[in-house]
Amino acid sequence: MRAGRGARGLGSDLKRNTLIGVAAVVVLLVVVDVVLVAMALARTTPEAVGSPRPVPTFGRSSDATPTPTPSASATPAPDASAQGASEGPARRLLSAVDGREAWRASSASCSVAQVVLEHTVDGGTTWTPVALGDDVRALWGMRATTDGLSLLEAVGDDCEATERTSVDDGVTWKAAAAGASGAGITPDGVRLGTTTVANPCPEPLDAFQGTRTAIVVCDGQIEWRTGTAAWVDVPLGGVRGVAVDGSSYTLARVGASACEGVQVETMTAIGVTPSTRTTPVGCNDVSTTGTIALDRAGQSVWMWAGESVAVSADGGKTW
Repeated sequence: MRAGRGARGLGSDLKRNTLIGVAAVVVLLVVVDVVLVAMALARTTPEAVGSPRPVPTFGRSSDATPTPTPSASATPAPDASAQGASEGPARRLLSAVDGREAWRASSASCSVAQVVLEHTVDGGTTWTPVALGDDVRALWGMRATTDGLSLLEAVGDDCEATERTSVDDGVTWKAAAAGASGAGITPDGVRLGTTTVANPCPEPLDAFQGTRTAIVVCDGQIEWRTGTAAWVDVPLGGVRGVAVDGSSYTLARVGASACEGVQVETMTAIGVTPSTRTTPVGCNDVSTTGTIALDRAGQSVWMWAGESVAVSADGGKTW
């Protein structure tokens, strides 16, 4: 009987030990699972690896150029004192499409390479900067029409004269037709169409080329010619800028006794002689210091003098 009880006792002990072993394995598996879950959570927690990286945005460059902001203030022309006297003074260019839209630019010399181009569509109230290529060193000529804007640029280290046209407000540029930028004043002379001619005076201030005639504004006189004929010297002091209206020129003139600012005058563009006279039209009471730029589109006359651009709707009579 003891032997039987001993066998039953051994079986009970084995069964009890087996249950204890199974329970230990279960507990071990639970502990391992908890550890693995904790490790996984640690790997996915942002604080474990620092700040999360930004989500990439497709179709947009992170260094894209921001849209230019219109500015109501005028951009000063480059300081002429920063360049050699032999390279000529800094210039302002102004070209009007109508009474609301116009382009203006300021440019020094190739050595200074300060070029600014701006566009307005609200009569000069605000101006939007327009980017030019990195290879543009100076601007020598500009003409705007309803079809687009054409520039005579000094391009590259050699400052090669290059004409370019934009039909999308300066977003893109392409090669222009010869002469599309009008007359230009370059270090080598006056550019008329595809030809550069010798300056008719030491330092031309402004120039205009028409279909048959051309005019150059100088200090103390203006020079006029038909085709390739000799220049006609017209003694006329104080003229700073010129525009055209059909068969007559519109002049911006300083020093007139009846005008303390810039006087607007007209002069025939046909059959000019040394005795040709001008007709006063109106007076713009603005600063006469520095470069003055003038242009005309029908009865709308634009003038850039001092730090502002003014527009006359009646041919320069009132401003």
